[in-house]
Parts: sequence; C-alpha cells; structure tokens
Amino acid sequence: MATASIERSAERDVHAGRGQWRELWTRLRRKRLALVSLAIIAVIYGAGLSAPLVAPYAYTEQNLDRALEGPTRDHWLGTDRLGRDMLSRAMYSARTTLIVTAAVLLTGSILIGNGLGMLAGYRGGWIDNAIMRVGEVVSSLPGIPMLILINAGLAPRAIEAARWLEGHTPLSGLVASGFPSYLIVFAGLSLFSWIGTARLIRALVFQLRERDFIMAAEGLGAPGGRVVVRHILPNVAFLIVLQISSGLGAIAGSEIVLTWFGVGVQPPVPSFGAMLFDGSGARTFQSHPHVLLVPGVIVTLLLYAFVLLGDAINDAFAHR
Repeated sequence: MATASIERSAERDVHAGRGQWRELWTRLRRKRLALVSLAIIAVIYGAGLSAPLVAPYAYTEQNLDRALEGPTRDHWLGTDRLGRDMLSRAMYSARTTLIVTAAVLLTGSILIGNGLGMLAGYRGGWIDNAIMRVGEVVSSLPGIPMLILINAGLAPRAIEAARWLEGHTPLSGLVASGFPSYLIVFAGLSLFSWIGTARLIRALVFQLRERDFIMAAEGLGAPGGRVVVRHILPNVAFLIVLQISSGLGAIAGSEIVLTWFGVGVQPPVPSFGAMLFDGSGARTFQSHPHVLLVPGVIVTLLLYAFVLLGDAINDAFAHR
C-alpha cells in the first residue's frame, strides 16, 4: 500500500510538472522580446542548418576577379578578399556555431555538469569532495588562455589522427569537413563549461535530499538511480533550463573569440570569428565596410537575442 501511494504521488507530481511547464510557456509567449529573440535565433541557426541546400555558393568557391565587391545581384552581401560569397559563408558560419554550441551544451553542461552536480549533491562524502576539488583546480586556471593553449597544442595531433582514420578506415572527408577543429574546440570548451553548472545543481540537490518525499522514497527501498530520475531531476529541471538559456550565448561567443585568435575552427571551415578577423583592419573597413559589417551584425543579433531570451526565461521562472 505504501509503495502504491508513493507511485500515485509520483504520477501526480508528473502531471503537476507538465502543467507548470505549460504555464511557463504561456508566460514566455506573452513577452514580445522573447518571441523576437526566438525568431532571430531560429532564422540564423535555420539558415546554418539548411546552408548545404540553400546557400547560393559553396563556402570554398573563390573568384579573385570579384574580390571585395559590394552587394550585387549575384552576391547579395558582397564578397570577401578572396572573392567568396559573404552570404554563403555567413550561413555556413552559423552552422559552425550551432554545431559547437550544441556539442558543448550536450556534453559539458547537460551531461557532465548536471550529472556530476547531482552525483556530488546526492551521494556526498568522498565523491562530493573529489568532484568539487577537481572543479576547483580547473576553475582556478585562466579560461581563455588555457583554451588557446589546448587548441594550439592538440589541433595538429587531431588532424593527424583524422588523416590516419581516413587512411585505415572507411571514413573519408574528416579533415575536409573540419571534424578535427570541431572536436578540439568543443572538447576545450566542455572542459571549462561544466563547473558552474555542477556547483549550482549540487547546492540544490543538497537541499532536496533532506526533503520528506526523498527520505520516504529511500525508506521504502527505492534505488538511488530511481530517486534521482523520478524525484530529484524534475525538481532541478528549471535550473537546468536556466543554465542552458544563459550558457548559449557564452559558448557561441567563446567559439567566435577562439577562432578570431586563430586557434578555433580552422580553414577552410568558415566561422564568424575568421570573418570578423578578415574584416577587422582599419583600411579594409574604410574601403570595404561590408566585410566586417556582415558578420558583425549577425553575431551581434545572435548574442543579443540569447541575452534577451535568457532574461525572459528567468522572468518566467521567477513566479514558479
């Protein structure tokens, strides 16, 4: 009877949670800035996803006779110093940012950060000490300089490993697709992105594990994995969503900064960081401003949309 009562209580919690998510979505839809931000993000990332199908030119196609040309009928956003279509490169750069951001969120934030945070908060003891001490060591390192060193030191080895795979396995086109660059950038960002998430989740789980419903489930013999999935995870889901919304812009910006320094995604794979670097010269901007304005405006819209969306989601959760 007690077990059945716990099961019914868990089902009621699930239905109540669904109702809360619907209420949060209703609040979010009332905020026009949130909808505008979602539309901007959807347009930019949608263009990146569909770039191989709808981009007017390949991102490597060059025409030196039409280098640094302003917007025309053939090139709506102009061309860069190598005669490559700016619109096509901007679309493929959006795809690069989307791939790196999604990979870092799934690994560094969602899986590693939340997983280690819930493990440390629920188990405590030496497990908590080990996880937090590792986090303290990593967080004490300077972020951007360490990312630059990691990418600069491991990039050649990643390219060599990809070429070995191409020569000894059926896999092909790994180097041309930019896979080594993607791997190094997202691995470096994931190394530093999980620490803050783990600390917040750990602090909340510390509070939750002393609640009556957690102690009741444990007293009835529920295994730890079931307690975490059925009782703890639904109660920290709102914090996970807030972490995701606030981390999207930071991860995208980090990828762009690394590429601007020349240690991020490597050519020929396009990136907003490389496009910004190509157009950042004073003489280039004075004579051909579109080379800098095109990536600059898109990056500004994308990062600002992330900020507005994060604020809107935070306001929606404030009345939870």
